[in-house]
Amino acid sequence: MMYRLLADATTVVHFLFVVYVVTGGYLAWHWRWTIWTHLAAFGWGFGTVLFSISCPLTHLENWAREQAGEAPLPASGFIDHYITGVLYPRGALDLVRVLVVIAVALSWAGYVWLPRHHRALKPSVR
Repeated sequence: MMYRLLADATTVVHFLFVVYVVTGGYLAWHWRWTIWTHLAAFGWGFGTVLFSISCPLTHLENWAREQAGEAPLPASGFIDHYITGVLYPRGALDLVRVLVVIAVALSWAGYVWLPRHHRALKPSVR
């Protein structure tokens, strides 16, 4: 029972991490210091896709599943098992990846542009 809960909790954390990789740059518009955590998360997330790096969360979930007597995730991993083919069709994977990169790039552009835009709108005090 405890290992099953650990596997489920790991799955939830993994989903939250994926959501943060996609949306974390927008959070940095308000909490500016979070851009560094987002850069690290995006770098890790993108690196796992580009270079087939194994994710420690997948390893933890697989270990917990095996301890609970369940089958591990397929070798293709978390995203392929829980997201691709579930949230979008398998044939749209490349499009989704491009859209994620665009969403992240826009969030980073907004992170840079918004403070400059706000300074330009404020009247100067003399």
